[in-house]
Amino acid sequence: MPSRCLLLLCLALLTASVLAEEKPPARPANRLAKESSPYLLHHAHNPVDWYPWGEAAFEKARQEKKLVFLSSGYNSCHWCHVMERESFMDDGVAALLNEHFVCIKLDREERPEIDQLYVTALNAMGNRGGWPMSMFLTSEGKPIVGGTYWPREDREIEGQTVPGFKSILKVVIEAQQKEPENLQKTAEFRAGQTKKLLSGGVSLVPAAEVKLERRLATMAAEEVDFTFDPVHGGYGSPPDFPGPKFPRPPLLKLVQAEAARQKSKTLDDHLHFTLEKLALSGTYDQLGGGFHRYSTERTWTVPHFEKMLYDNAQLLEVYARAYRETQKPLYRDVLVQTLAFVDRELTSPEGVFYTSLDADSSGEEGRYYVWTDAELAAALPDAQELALLKTTYGAEGPANFEEEYHNLVLANPLAPELAARLGPIKAKLLAVRSKRARPSLDTKVLTSWNGEMIAGMALAGHVLKDSAAVQRAAKAADFLLTTMKDADGRLLHAYAAVPGELAKARILGCLDDYTHLTHGLLTLHEVTGDPAWLTKAEKLTEALTQSPQFTAPSGGYYYSSSAHEALFARVKDQYDGVQASGNSQAALNFVRLWKATGNDQYRLAATASLTAFASTMEREPRSLCTMAMALGEYLDRLEKK
Repeated sequence: MPSRCLLLLCLALLTASVLAEEKPPARPANRLAKESSPYLLHHAHNPVDWYPWGEAAFEKARQEKKLVFLSSGYNSCHWCHVMERESFMDDGVAALLNEHFVCIKLDREERPEIDQLYVTALNAMGNRGGWPMSMFLTSEGKPIVGGTYWPREDREIEGQTVPGFKSILKVVIEAQQKEPENLQKTAEFRAGQTKKLLSGGVSLVPAAEVKLERRLATMAAEEVDFTFDPVHGGYGSPPDFPGPKFPRPPLLKLVQAEAARQKSKTLDDHLHFTLEKLALSGTYDQLGGGFHRYSTERTWTVPHFEKMLYDNAQLLEVYARAYRETQKPLYRDVLVQTLAFVDRELTSPEGVFYTSLDADSSGEEGRYYVWTDAELAAALPDAQELALLKTTYGAEGPANFEEEYHNLVLANPLAPELAARLGPIKAKLLAVRSKRARPSLDTKVLTSWNGEMIAGMALAGHVLKDSAAVQRAAKAADFLLTTMKDADGRLLHAYAAVPGELAKARILGCLDDYTHLTHGLLTLHEVTGDPAWLTKAEKLTEALTQSPQFTAPSGGYYYSSSAHEALFARVKDQYDGVQASGNSQAALNFVRLWKATGNDQYRLAATASLTAFASTMEREPRSLCTMAMALGEYLDRLEKK
């Protein structure tokens, strides 16, 4: 069991807010300068002696009898940048890290199979996941203790001292020097906890004994609806609905599907109330289109300003279905503007889609998107235009961001006449904004996230009768199917360039690379009627299911294949988060393939997947929204036979 000092350390892993600091001058490059990940390259001039993930780092730790410090994050993560400025660019912190640890920097988007394992370990320790994720490991990669963001120095919070990163490092160093055997025991204990959590825990009812009944899907939708915020929309934690508040597209898709299936006015009203509030809010970019990742508070006014490909991809699908049902102009505007944003800012020369835009620019979070009163006045010298803009977008009163800036929001959907008047005014603001220092663009191309955008773009283009958007989705799909393969025909995960070299496909694909790309191909088939897309979806599904590399003995699929690097445990997706898990998307794909082809092998595959996760749906209905959606479509198909 953990020693007393480590138990105290676990209690200290709390998050605190900090002020951003000026970035120091560039320093000599470290090993990360030869990586292709923009996030790793961002840390290439830290004084920390970073290693990329790999055997070299763990071999060094074994030879020098050191622990490993693992830091995982991503390029558009605000708090990752804060911890870098505070700690990883600090000579004192770097000296402690370099002397006592072997340090690994991980891009969680580039190596999700590794990040998911250690996020699960963090959860097993009783801590919420998040990024930056900070974890101390043995030289065999087993977790000892971890957390998320740590400020560099100790903080006084509500009369108690919360240790900062420097203090935490000193505690771990002392434990390693005085109690190395205890640390090894702790690591074995933590590894066991993690494996148990990855197995789905203990279920009172075996999966095979839970019948695939309609009630599982309806229970999931009802449990989601119980968390509906009647004032600001969305689904959170009643009664106060504190932030952070995420759109959670898989959850929205389930409510959308069950509202139609059950002909439930309540579910439908709550969904459309949410979609309207989100589209009018500061979490939606009112000038440039596209959604920020989440709101920090209940009203959707103050987001974390990163823009992720996967959020915008999935929300395109949700709004496309909503527009097809209602023909609301607000939904049409969201689709048109978000497609334009993706085309303008997230599309590569090859026609595939980049990963994300940073939250920060000019050293400040959200600075690219927000406005002072003086900036608005300078951009709109015409007093009438300025007054109209400020009145319409909630900027006539006190600032709503950092007590200084206005993040533009709408109170109500724009009437057509008002929208026409505001069009040229918004164009002037957007032109001014485009000249500001831009947020960093993560130019990685990820197969899984591109699959989601192919689906969202194809469906949005279809309901808008925008054939060019559908063609852009098809072009991206062709690129992935042609380029993202290794010599053995296995799907690859990322397309990126080492500085000074051409971009290339790299890193073996994980489960959601197969399933999310298949989702995109099936959507292309559904909107175009072209049988070639169905054939390609079948071939990709066959590559996943006909190989034992992903298949889990207890049903479903592991996140990584047996050809991936062996870690101390293998992740098997048990839950849907802000994206559908690979297992949930696989189940939904099987049902869609069964419907499209009539081939009974897909019915059997869907039955097996749904059965494997039935006890989780029974025990935690809200945790597998996409799986519940797949079950609803599966039962619909059975009833029609």
